[in-house]
Amino acid sequence: MIECSHVEGYFSTNTVQKGLMCMKFIISGKNIDVTDGLRSAVQEKIGKLERYFTPETEVHVTLSVEKERQKIEVTIPVKGSVIRSEQVSNDMYVSIDLVEEIIERQLKRYKNKIIDKHQNGNYFRQEFIEKDYVEDEDVQIVRSKKFDIKPMYADDACVQMELTGHNFFVFVNAETDQVNVVYKRKGNTYGLIEPEY
Repeated sequence: MIECSHVEGYFSTNTVQKGLMCMKFIISGKNIDVTDGLRSAVQEKIGKLERYFTPETEVHVTLSVEKERQKIEVTIPVKGSVIRSEQVSNDMYVSIDLVEEIIERQLKRYKNKIIDKHQNGNYFRQEFIEKDYVEDEDVQIVRSKKFDIKPMYADDACVQMELTGHNFFVFVNAETDQVNVVYKRKGNTYGLIEPEY
């Protein structure tokens, strides 16, 4: 049985099952009205991930619509890192189904690395920590490059990225004197990644 209640500006899902509290959902919409049906679908489908996380884990969900694209972004902050996935389809319910499967696959595939990194898995259920999944695949860096990083503005870095034919470009931002990355996004737009200390 799933009970949904509005608490402190976000919706939480409490599952009456083995007496366990579930994850807390923070659900927002961009260009879409988050109906009770969508909210319920998110909580039911993504709520399945509760078997991996300790109670009170927050799950940030953003549903958005742009033309025919129905996108869901799910972010689960854990100490020192973030577990994140986004999926797009022409049906929001399909996107919701897909995103849960992707996150579950990520958790199983990188379990040992995630738990080692997060101090014995304080954010994860004991059952998940103890269960053996398919062996982690080693991350293999197959190529390494060195190049001069020159100070430039973000829009100049975008031009350089286009000239090199890559999807991203590393540069020193002339305004902040910090290493930044520009990258290509869908729809002929660009993103900028800046460090936060």
